[in-house]
Amino acid sequence: MISRELTVLNRAGIHARPAAEIAKRTSGFSSDIFFIKDSMKINAKSIMGIITLGATYRTRITCTCSGPDEEEAMKSIEDFFQAKFED
Repeated sequence: MISRELTVLNRAGIHARPAAEIAKRTSGFSSDIFFIKDSMKINAKSIMGIITLGATYRTRITCTCSGPDEEEAMKSIEDFFQAKFED
């Protein structure tokens, strides 16, 4: 299992479009992927779960990946966060 702290760099935070894209990206991996914010732990493959985090600009989220493709999954998520949710 690997864990990284991510920061929301998009000024609009995680709203519907980036939540959908995150869920789409993470669903392509067989690893278990979770986001943790405060006391909430949600499945990163769930759009509704991601939205319920209420992650605004500069919110810090811990991402954990566990499974056979955890390194690739984490890199994909980190890259998307670094790109401010833009492709």
